[in-house]
Amino acid sequence: MNSIDTFVKNWGSKNAMVPINTQDITELESKLQGILPDSYKYLISTYGLVHTPNVLTKICDLNSDISEVQDFLSLEDVASLSQLYEMSGMPKGHILFASDCKGNMFCFKLSDCASQQTDAPVWFFNYGACTVTQVSSSFTQWLDQFNEL
Repeated sequence: MNSIDTFVKNWGSKNAMVPINTQDITELESKLQGILPDSYKYLISTYGLVHTPNVLTKICDLNSDISEVQDFLSLEDVASLSQLYEMSGMPKGHILFASDCKGNMFCFKLSDCASQQTDAPVWFFNYGACTVTQVSSSFTQWLDQFNEL
């Protein structure tokens, strides 16, 4: 989980990061009818909802083409926004977990969360284009691209 610890150390705003209770995560999984990757659960149960306001600045400074992450969603938002985004054009079967500053979302495919696993691919929902594309083969690799900036 070194990638996760490094990501939070480098990018996490220290304001309001409160670890999330594992019972609350289990309740969310039941509601979603899926099992979230262990790497993601480690992040939110160890650190809480990470806010990364400086990622966008760094990406712009470096003229990087990766999509920035700004906020990790609360558990309530994971459940409600996943449904809301599907109603507004996102293909079905995704679990949103983080957003950028433009309303685009990072998500896991529900089909990738059918059984317990250490990690899962990360997908990007482009709100304007209503498209979902894979941006990383795993959550930790996704975080590593920010760690390498």
